[in-house]
Amino acid sequence: MIPPIARRFVAGESVPVALEHARARNGDGVAVILNLLGEHYDDPAAARADTDAYLALLADIADSGLDACVSVKPSQIGLDVSDELFEEHYREIVARAHELDAFVWCDMEDADTTDATLDAFESIAAEYPWSVGQCIQSNLKRTREDLDRLRDVPGKIRLVKGAYEEPASIAYTEKSRVDRAYREDLRFLFEHRDRGVAVGSHDPAMIALADRLARERGTDYEVQMLMGVRDEAQRDLAAQGVDVAQYAPYGTKWLSYFYRRVRERRQNLAFALRAVVGQ
Repeated sequence: MIPPIARRFVAGESVPVALEHARARNGDGVAVILNLLGEHYDDPAAARADTDAYLALLADIADSGLDACVSVKPSQIGLDVSDELFEEHYREIVARAHELDAFVWCDMEDADTTDATLDAFESIAAEYPWSVGQCIQSNLKRTREDLDRLRDVPGKIRLVKGAYEEPASIAYTEKSRVDRAYREDLRFLFEHRDRGVAVGSHDPAMIALADRLARERGTDYEVQMLMGVRDEAQRDLAAQGVDVAQYAPYGTKWLSYFYRRVRERRQNLAFALRAVVGQ
């Protein structure tokens, strides 16, 4: 059983429970992005198993009529085996989503995976336009060039600040500098895209900036937040007419999920604790 502190951030261990969580959030006007917990598989069989699980989950979502989609991790569906296996599985999942009029997000992991992830996204989005979206991290110094490269790709972009602790040679490490990069990247997206912008942030200032930019530019956008973090704000934004999606992990690997997040970056533990006490 999932302990209470983890249950706040994980939508159960099984698909039926995760779908019920999505149904409850839909009742609040909030869409849900379901992510099966699992990552860093060096066994092709494990990558294949989770790929099959996502294919089945997409069918379950389509049958349920829920306002929900899925988000996959590159290392979960084959990237730690090979770039080719990752792209093969990624393409298969998006192809199924395209058939079902569903949607697939792809998370971004540490900086070593960025090139392979973006190469696959660009190729797959060209084949299955607007059935796929990609996460981009503003703490990486390369991100502005990546956004420029992807400005006309027919897929959504989820902009986040970045949760991985990267070396200063390739990433901004001071919070104020990351915040500045995020604001600049957000302005770039709203200036150069008329759709498909996802603001992955819990920061009220960034959400307010996105709202202002959307009004100025007429760009469609959505706000994405984690399950268990500012849940009341998610409902309030949805009530105001903002498109809101909650990222909700589920599955049996919740313990390794929390351990890895804390190990990757010390600030993640403080972030989780603040969420628990409602700050």
